[in-house]
Amino acid sequence: MFVNRIMRSPVTTITPDTPVQVAAGLMGAMGIGVLPVCKEGCVVGIITDRDIVIRWFNCAGIHEPVKQIMTRDVVTCRADQTIASAAYKMADLQIRRLPVLDADGALVGMLSLGDIANDASEEIAGQTLGEIVEAR
Repeated sequence: MFVNRIMRSPVTTITPDTPVQVAAGLMGAMGIGVLPVCKEGCVVGIITDRDIVIRWFNCAGIHEPVKQIMTRDVVTCRADQTIASAAYKMADLQIRRLPVLDADGALVGMLSLGDIANDASEEIAGQTLGEIVEAR
């Protein structure tokens, strides 16, 4: 089975200049914990609810842009990639969510560990989670 069968789409995105407070409000209103940060159609970062709690605390003002605290080296997967290979990447890098790109590099979805558990394989999700939480 391929990632494009279980990924969440469409994806809500923000820009690097979006204030952190706006991003946090958007996450809360939508019930999500991650937002890809895009510029001119390309993923340039990602921000999670955890980033906001841990990194934003040290920022000076409430209008600080997300580019100050986002993760810049974004790990992605491809829509035509197998779920098992995406899960392996999550486990290896200890991350729970991946932006999904098409063959041209455009953002087309998001894949989470929960998506794998709910829509593909609880076994793969369980093994992946075990690797993610393992102390290294």
